[in-house]
Amino acid sequence: MASSRDRQRKLARAKLDRQLARRAAVAKRRRQIRAGVGTALILVLVIAGSAWALGAFDREPAENTAADEVCLWTPQNTAGNTNLKDVGEPATTGLPITGNRPMTIVTNQGAPISVELDLASAPCAAASIAHLASQSFYDNTKCHEIMAEGAVRCGDPSGTGLGGPSYSFYDENMPDVPEASPSASPAPDQPPTYPKGTVAMIANPPGANGSQFVIFFKDYTTAEPKFPIIGRVTGGLDVVEKIGALPTVDNEAGEKVAPKDDVVLQSLTVGEPVLDPASPTDPTPAGTPSSAASGAPEASTNPN
Repeated sequence: MASSRDRQRKLARAKLDRQLARRAAVAKRRRQIRAGVGTALILVLVIAGSAWALGAFDREPAENTAADEVCLWTPQNTAGNTNLKDVGEPATTGLPITGNRPMTIVTNQGAPISVELDLASAPCAAASIAHLASQSFYDNTKCHEIMAEGAVRCGDPSGTGLGGPSYSFYDENMPDVPEASPSASPAPDQPPTYPKGTVAMIANPPGANGSQFVIFFKDYTTAEPKFPIIGRVTGGLDVVEKIGALPTVDNEAGEKVAPKDDVVLQSLTVGEPVLDPASPTDPTPAGTPSSAASGAPEASTNPN
C-alpha cells in the first residue's frame, strides 16, 4: 500500500504535468496568433504596395472653390486719399481669360480711338476698365499729362495723377527687360519695349494699378519697364499722335507736361469679349454689365 508521501508526490507530479500542458497549449496558441498576424500583415503590405503602385493613395484633388478666381482687388484708403472714388469692385470670378475685348475712347481731339484689350495677358486690367466704364467713371475726364516717355496719360478724374477707384490690382503683363548692348544700353536691334500704339497701365505707387492708363504715340525703349501692357490701338492712332504733339505747360507740380489745350475724354466704352476660337467655353465676365445692358453704345473695333 502506497504511503501518504508517495500519493503526495503523484499528486504534485500530476499537477505539474497539467501546468506544463496548459503552458504548452498557451504557447501554441500564441505561435498560431503570431503566425496569423504575420501572414495578415504581409498580405496587407502586399495589397497596400500594389494599391500605392496603382496610385490608389494619390491625394484626390480637393475641390478648389477659388479655381475660377482670376483677380484680387485690394481696397484703398479713400479717407487718406480724397482723389479716390468708390464705385464698387469688379467681379473676381467668371472673367474671360482668352481672346480680346474692344474698347472705344472718344475725345474732343478727333475721331474715336479704338483699342483691343488683351484678355489673355491682362484679364484683371480689362475687367477693371470694363467695370469702371459701366459706372461712367471715365466720362468727361481729362487726359492730364503728355509724358516724356512718349505717351498720353488718361483715366484720373481728379487730374492730379493720384486719383482712381477705391481698389487696386497688381501688374499683369510687364515687358521683359531688353537685352543690353556692351554700352549697357538696350541693343539697337531690339524691338522697342513699348511700340507706338501700346496701351498700358500706370500706377502711383507702381504696382498698385487702378484706373489710369497711358497710350504711346511713339516707340519707347527702356531698360527698366514700369508700365504693364494691357492692349494696343487698332484705330485712331493719328488722334493719339495729334494729342502727343500738343504744346505743354506746367502742371500744379511745376512740371511741363500738361497739355496746353484741354484733352477731354468724353466717353470710354468696352464691348463684349471676342473669345479665342480655341476656347469657345471661356466664361462671360460676371458682374460686369455689357455696353448694351448699361445703355452705353456698343464698342466698335473700326469706328472710322
